[in-house]
Amino acid sequence: MANDLAAFRESWKQELTSKKEEQRLVSASSTSRSIPEQASNRDSKNRYFEDLKNPSKEQSEACSPLKSDGCTEDKGRVVGGGGEEAAAKSEDQPEYVSIARSLLDGRTSPLLERIEEERSRRKRQYHNVTNVRSASLQQHQQHQQHQQQPQRKVKKDEELLEQLIQDLNEVNDIPFFDIELPYELALKIFQYLNCTELGRCAQVSRAWRALAEDSVLWFKMCVGEGYHQDASVADSPCWKSTLRDCRNSAKTVRSNWKNRVGSISQLQFELGKVLCDVSSCDNFVLAGYTSGDVRLWDTLHWDSTASYLKCNSLSANTIPRPHVNHVQVNSTVAAAAYEDGCVDLWSTETGGEPIHHYQIPGKIQALTLSPDSPVLGSAAGSDVRLDRADDRGYWRTLCRVQLPKTVESLVLVPGRNQQGPLAALAAGEAVYLLDTLEEEPRMLHSVYGHPVTCLDASDSNVAFGVKRTGWAMHDGGNKIHVYSVETGKQTACVGNSPGDFTCINLRDSPVHLLVCGNKDRRVRVFDLRTGSSVASLYAHHLGVTSVQADDWKIVSGGEEGLVCVWEMRMGAKLWEMHNRHPVRHVRFNISNLVTANIPDDKSPRGACITDDDLTAHRRHRGVICHYDFSEDATSQDHILPICRSDYTESYGYNYNIGLTVPYDRLAGSHPSH
Repeated sequence: MANDLAAFRESWKQELTSKKEEQRLVSASSTSRSIPEQASNRDSKNRYFEDLKNPSKEQSEACSPLKSDGCTEDKGRVVGGGGEEAAAKSEDQPEYVSIARSLLDGRTSPLLERIEEERSRRKRQYHNVTNVRSASLQQHQQHQQHQQQPQRKVKKDEELLEQLIQDLNEVNDIPFFDIELPYELALKIFQYLNCTELGRCAQVSRAWRALAEDSVLWFKMCVGEGYHQDASVADSPCWKSTLRDCRNSAKTVRSNWKNRVGSISQLQFELGKVLCDVSSCDNFVLAGYTSGDVRLWDTLHWDSTASYLKCNSLSANTIPRPHVNHVQVNSTVAAAAYEDGCVDLWSTETGGEPIHHYQIPGKIQALTLSPDSPVLGSAAGSDVRLDRADDRGYWRTLCRVQLPKTVESLVLVPGRNQQGPLAALAAGEAVYLLDTLEEEPRMLHSVYGHPVTCLDASDSNVAFGVKRTGWAMHDGGNKIHVYSVETGKQTACVGNSPGDFTCINLRDSPVHLLVCGNKDRRVRVFDLRTGSSVASLYAHHLGVTSVQADDWKIVSGGEEGLVCVWEMRMGAKLWEMHNRHPVRHVRFNISNLVTANIPDDKSPRGACITDDDLTAHRRHRGVICHYDFSEDATSQDHILPICRSDYTESYGYNYNIGLTVPYDRLAGSHPSH
């Protein structure tokens, strides 16, 4: 800023100096042109001034007609011999102005030449000093006459320049921005700047600093980067500091992710229960067991009263109780589907008794919850049902349809709060879009002999993997087709793998990216804009079962029970964890990771796991792991419930004891350390 101001001053001074020199040259040229005429009339002018000093009766009598005639002649001379430009000016000006101008210019008429001889005789009588003084006075008047106007102009320009430089040196604000623009308009301009640019603007002036540190700007920037999505401007006194703290925390969490620093816990339940299905969303983890029990964990509040969920009376009175086939959870409700076709729905805030219940004939093949709205979808055989809660909290059925073939996959399209629910279904070789505002489902894709192997949907696209056999394998192998939700037309077709695609994650992936797993042991990331592969990782030797990615990392689970964390840009494995059973669930957010290893055999033989046999139970039960990579993992709120036990539980393992001092602290305080 200072360099630009100095350059501006220097260029302005040079410009004014050049104009001043041009004016001097013009005035000098005009002076040089008037020198011959001045030399010819110098004697007459000197005598004229001498007559003014020593007037006499004869001179006054001679001068009165002389002045009249001389002025007349001088006027004629200006008109006749002064050039066309001077003549035009004389014609436009009044007569007295022309006379005054001729007197000021020192012009004389031809009549004065007749008395020059007499004046020259009288001139010799005066002392040389009088002549010198008269000549100096005449030159001073001529110089003042020619230089008066340009000097005033130059002096005025110099004064303006000095005043402007002085103002720029003393100014603290930018007048053209801070005074002329309203504050709201200036704030709208500043909202297009990033953090670095706002910091630079804050150094310009006090007014710009007030704009650059406005809470509204930093609040929008904080929300835009994914922090405090549900907050308002009044929730923080300084959103600039809040954003800085959030970024520092995110940097620490990212480092903990890479180095596997944090707390790792296993979410256990009672003995004799084999894990059937797991779902997670935000801080909630929901699990269903072969005993018919459903357990909800709140990882932010381990002692939440909503952790125990009761099943409906019909399933509770059935002996033996039916297994839980599917579970789903979002931020407000949790759902579970049983083998007998019953579906229960609970509130994540209250728990306890179900708030909604229904039963479908047959075994439920698919169950789904909308991630951002209270909409539940279920499919049993070829029948599909969608239920939704109204404004008063009462659940009702929106629609029920029947498809030609058995529904194998069902997902709800997110981001439909303002519109009706939209579901994507895969049945055999066909993929449908079910809109509650339309009478019949809309078919997106159908190719005979090429069944759909996996399905997922985002707010704008639906992606599904297609198995290709026979002659179609010569056309690149298995593919992933991506269709637009709005237009129903295909937008991309990626992949050319000989193996079947087993899992797709489009909803949680970054914009324009799709991550998928395949039986050929590879995890792939595709750019939907170009159709090219961003990453291809050799991950699991028995095939990929679950996968999720964000802007820098990939978490994948395999059939062999291995959970791997990858760095996307380098394609390097950061760390891995192994358990006995296949990984059927992987879900992470900024600081937490939930994985579930679910056994394929829900009724193991060779051991009675209903007895108090810890070895058999650990071998066949399955496991849920919760990883917390936040920087405050050692705080009291994050201590596991096993360490806060009050010895009142009637179930669980014998190692439910309260630890007064963590083992790592004891080890750290040992003298050998």
